[in-house]
Amino acid sequence: MLKIMRHTHPDLQFMHLLPYGAVLHDHGTQFVVFSRNATAMRLLLYNDVDDREPSEVISFDPNTDRWGDIWSIFVPDLGPGTLYHFQAEGPFIPAGGQRFQSQNRLIDPYARALAGTFQPSQDGILRPPKCVVVDDYFDWEGDRHLNRKLSETVIYELHVKGFTQDDSSGVSSPGTYQGVIEKIPYLQSLGVTAVELMPVHEFPIMDFDGSKPDRKNYWGYDPMAFFAPHRGYAADQSPGGQVNEFKQMVKELHQAGIEVILDVVFNHTCEGNHLGPTLSFKGLENSVYYMLEEDPRYYKNYSGCGNTINGNHPIVREMIFHCLRHWVHNYHIDGFRFDLASILSRDRSGNLVANPPLVEAIAEDPMLADTKIIAEAWDAAGAYQVGTFGSSDRWAEWNGRYRDDVRRYWSGDRGLRGAMATRLSGSADLYESGGRPPYCSINFVTSHDGFTLNDLVSYNDKHNLANGEENRDGDNNNHSFNFGCEGPTDSEEVKSLRTRQIKNMLLTMMMSQGVPMIVSGDECRRTQDGNNNAYCQDNETSWFDWKLVEENEGLLRFARGLIHFRRGQPSVRRHWFLSGQKIVDRLIADVTWFDCTASTVDWHSTDLPMSCLLGAPHASEDPTGAGSDIFMLLNPEMEEVEFTIPHVVKRRAWNRFVDTSAESPKDFYQLLDGPSLDSSQLILPPKTTVVYVSE
Repeated sequence: MLKIMRHTHPDLQFMHLLPYGAVLHDHGTQFVVFSRNATAMRLLLYNDVDDREPSEVISFDPNTDRWGDIWSIFVPDLGPGTLYHFQAEGPFIPAGGQRFQSQNRLIDPYARALAGTFQPSQDGILRPPKCVVVDDYFDWEGDRHLNRKLSETVIYELHVKGFTQDDSSGVSSPGTYQGVIEKIPYLQSLGVTAVELMPVHEFPIMDFDGSKPDRKNYWGYDPMAFFAPHRGYAADQSPGGQVNEFKQMVKELHQAGIEVILDVVFNHTCEGNHLGPTLSFKGLENSVYYMLEEDPRYYKNYSGCGNTINGNHPIVREMIFHCLRHWVHNYHIDGFRFDLASILSRDRSGNLVANPPLVEAIAEDPMLADTKIIAEAWDAAGAYQVGTFGSSDRWAEWNGRYRDDVRRYWSGDRGLRGAMATRLSGSADLYESGGRPPYCSINFVTSHDGFTLNDLVSYNDKHNLANGEENRDGDNNNHSFNFGCEGPTDSEEVKSLRTRQIKNMLLTMMMSQGVPMIVSGDECRRTQDGNNNAYCQDNETSWFDWKLVEENEGLLRFARGLIHFRRGQPSVRRHWFLSGQKIVDRLIADVTWFDCTASTVDWHSTDLPMSCLLGAPHASEDPTGAGSDIFMLLNPEMEEVEFTIPHVVKRRAWNRFVDTSAESPKDFYQLLDGPSLDSSQLILPPKTTVVYVSE
């Protein structure tokens, strides 16, 4: 039996109450957990990750090991690698919001690592993965946050496993953090400045009874332990091995000049609705951690996943802050993208409120001051806060309106000329009135959720039958355009038009004021065969096929060139919105819009073709330099259009930079030394953008 040390000095005991979880000390480990209504608490210790039963059960003494609603006990001679669960007794009264189940083994909400998986349950007792005591020491070799300005950021959204799981990746440890490390040279060559990792918090791999699930949770939007990196993505499968491997990945990405942003899911957990399992939060303090209906047997479901985390309860808010600080301090994470962030704007009754405490506090938290915070500013219950999320320019947003308007414009929807110009100019309609700069807009055309860029130009309809939901899942409003043929085709004309369209949208993102985000594989035409909701496709449907890098070398060259151009051009990443105002000491405005006759654009017209003259900022107006003047012509029509070159443009010498209708390598001129603009008219083929640059 282990000898349990119970501190008698109240100040000494209080010193170890924060942080919660398993806190290492010189001669043992302090275990700290919150539960208001538990009548008893136990610590279960295990010798091996495959053990079904604990080797030791230690009961907390409510007289000496409980301080208010905090249960705390010090166990000597326990160090890193110790495996444990909590077990809480209390009332099981669903009608009163309480769901204690005294036999269940519970995951510590503050567990810093998990080991193993769910074990088969022959006796009705759930046996989830075991918690691991972790030593957070790591030799960072002086690593610090890169602190790149958000305005100078290019984001690359990727799935840790899917990025290297395919045999074509050629890495030594496919589908792992180590695999990402091996692909850092590719990321560097692409030019992206940040990777946004789809969820890496712990989530279930197997079903709760230990069986293989019918549909895998590939994306990971089903959190089980917020403080723990996912064990399934580690090459090192020893208990806690994922911790150092994840840190090594971050360190090496930083050494390559690439920031790490985490997609965090503080809106629900894998415990699901009233029929779901009791794994952690339900069994410790159900009515605190979750929003409950008026009939507290049931859960409010603003997430669409069965339950909703009670983020604006003080206890839960404290946990979220500890979690964010944990990832920033212990893992050197550079930023967070908050999934279904509008849920964070709901009070404890589920009502949307102005200046919600959690949202405001995240923006003001001193530990997070150097991090990027990005909201998916909607939820599954109808809230849509794009342009209004938070009251601080600390919050950037996934700009869903940008995605929809750009897709619709290039698909040829009428009347979208004004909307397209607004998105290229930084979405002032959404952000300017709130005093927020253009870089609060994260500009994207595709994300993990929906079609890939290749599929956006290849399918009119979703093809999700493989998900096993009879094609009912996934969005029906994709604003996609297949050019007359659904899916792959032998038509050279259709293939050419699709390639142009992909280039048009990549170019649009890189030329827009704001912050561009591209999805892993879009630069080389990764396809999901028309599946626009591949959440359960842990297979070749979702994995990055590295053969595409060679097969679409021309498109990859194009994407790389655009990214590197953007990073060197203050003209396309201003800190203010384009407004048509004259530039200091210049004869031109920051932006001027023309129709194809060189007249001022009629924004009420249903016509789509247009051109714009983007005047470079004066050197004194932008700390990164003066940049270049840019003249861009856009033809989203299915027929060629003749453009008259405006007089103000003809006064200058211009060289072609991009022509999306041209074959590689003449579609892109890295040295800005393409053919000069020396005529008064220019004919653009269907679905084409042409860009000229003047120094």
